[in-house]
Amino acid sequence: MTQATPTIEKSKLPKSPGFWQETWSRFRRRPTAMLALAFVAFLALVAIFAPAIAGTKPIVCKYKGHLYFPAMGYFNAGWENPIFMKDRFRKRFTPEKFKEKDPDSWVIWPLVFQDPTRRVMANEWPDQPANPIGADGKPSWNNLFGTNQQGIDVFAMMVHGTRIALLVGFVSMGIAASIGIVSGALAGYFGGWIDIVISRIIEVVLCIPSLALILACIAIVPNPTIWLIMAVIGFTRWTDIARLTRAEFLRLKEADYVMAAKSLGAGQFRIIFKHILRNGLAPVLVPITFGIAAAILIESGLALLGVSTSSSGASWGSVLREGRSTIEQTWWLIFFPGMAIFLTVLAYNLIGEGLQEATDPRLRSDA
Repeated sequence: MTQATPTIEKSKLPKSPGFWQETWSRFRRRPTAMLALAFVAFLALVAIFAPAIAGTKPIVCKYKGHLYFPAMGYFNAGWENPIFMKDRFRKRFTPEKFKEKDPDSWVIWPLVFQDPTRRVMANEWPDQPANPIGADGKPSWNNLFGTNQQGIDVFAMMVHGTRIALLVGFVSMGIAASIGIVSGALAGYFGGWIDIVISRIIEVVLCIPSLALILACIAIVPNPTIWLIMAVIGFTRWTDIARLTRAEFLRLKEADYVMAAKSLGAGQFRIIFKHILRNGLAPVLVPITFGIAAAILIESGLALLGVSTSSSGASWGSVLREGRSTIEQTWWLIFFPGMAIFLTVLAYNLIGEGLQEATDPRLRSDA
């Protein structure tokens, strides 16, 4: 008589959350950090859809049997179809012109009919008066944030200036992060003369103030652009990122999983960028976030001093500069761009603090 062998049921243990999942879980428990993240996401949407929010160029129109997107000209002047220049619109799009030149045309207009680069004149939009100028340009239903000395709508300038503010932060710190992470990883992993050379370069760059270098470049370069400012900020603010990355690599390169990868024959660059970097990247995100806020302040400060590039378009700092000399009569030129800069910098700082608390075990309040 055979005896049945007992079966042992294997109980599945719940999978432990990964580091990034656990970090996001802790980050979500901080209301201020989540509110700041939502505010930055809102600014990103405003920057992307700026031509659809405020402008005098149609979002989309059917003209002479074809679909056109004139509002894309706010991103790049070359993206505006030449047919409108040929038909002598002269960059003034009005409902009357479309009906006059093509009675079968239809147009979808932005939410607010105001332009960030010029004054809107009377009856460009049906029954809309011309934008007031000077001290008469107080906030009103036609001009939500008022107008500047030339009669240009401040709300339209603020909406389109959001793109400049976000670009300066993300592009400059993208350059800084790329340089800092790569150089710090090489210095921390290989050590020796590579570490010595990179460390000396870091010390030299630390002695160069970003603002002074930007002013020097603007004085030397014949036609400076906003991209020059981004590049200079990026090439001078990578040092903190490199030092943090180097410290993380010095700590992690002796870890067991790194030794296991070496024993399995993994290449050095595979170990650096796949095994170590993904585990040592968390502390690096904090200075990147703070650096974005600092880059926005630098660009706004340059515009306030009147040394911003001529091709940068409407920016928050340039609006702020216009109200500096007439602050008693045109308070709205100071208040609205000042609040935008303050809230944006504050949001990035709150995100950085939230990341620091979520990734650093010594700062976790739920540990």
